[in-house]
Parts: sequence; C-alpha cells; structure tokens
Amino acid sequence: MKPQLAEIWDWLDQVPDPEIPVISVVDLGIVREVKWAGNTLEVALTPTYSGCPATSIIALDVETALRERGVDAVRIRTQISPPWTTDWLSEKGRARLQEYGIAPPHPAGGPEKCPRCGGHTLTRISQFGSTPCKAHWRCDDCLEPFDYFKCI
Repeated sequence: MKPQLAEIWDWLDQVPDPEIPVISVVDLGIVREVKWAGNTLEVALTPTYSGCPATSIIALDVETALRERGVDAVRIRTQISPPWTTDWLSEKGRARLQEYGIAPPHPAGGPEKCPRCGGHTLTRISQFGSTPCKAHWRCDDCLEPFDYFKCI
C-alpha cells in the first residue's frame, strides 16, 4: 500500500538542510511538489539558487529518507522555475533560524533584529556570510556578529 501524501510530507519535514541543520527542507521551501505517478513517487526540489553546492546532497537525503520508509520507486526532479524565494520559508522555519542565531530574511533587505539579543542597531559587515545565501552582520547593542539569511 502506498503511503498517503500527507505522511510523506511529514517524513520530508524531518530531512534537515545540510547547511543549516535546524531547518527542514520542507520548512526551507525547497520541496515544491510530491505526487504519485503510478507506483513512482515524484518529488520536485527547487534549489535556493542555481549554484547551491548542497543541491545534490539534499536530493540524496530526500531519496534516502523515502527509501528508508519503504518507498522503493523515487524520482527526484529539480524544478528551477519559478526560482526559489525566501517567501517560501515557513513560519516554523523562520523561528528555527532565529533560535539558531541566524536572522531570518526581512523584506526591507536587512535583518529586523539581532537573533541573539533582539537589538535593532545593526551593521552589515559583509554581503557574504558563511554560505552564499547569507550575509554577515553585527549587532551594535550586544556587539555579537551573526549571519543574516538574505532575501532572494
């Protein structure tokens, strides 16, 4: 018997992003579609950007998680249109980023507040952070540096 799609989405919500392990690939918004095509489960993944080095690892982790739960026929498809956007991050994912010390994306183009102390006096140190999708900022209140997940 084939598992229901809701159960599969729950399984995928347990697959962590390899670069930010506190957020799942579902909360990150890169799992775009899950559907059965006959007896094959098709999963569409949208990378956060076209050169993301974690894309192949994410596909492998998704396929492994499904096979471990008895889904033998899996087809992973990379879907690049529409392009991924930080708007696809779930509220749970945004909260997990904040708890982890990464400021979640904010439409104004910079962090809303320091993920450590909640301060609002912030300085951008570099447009490039620990990964290409993050920028490096400092809180002028607590003087701690932090990553900011850039809006895309």
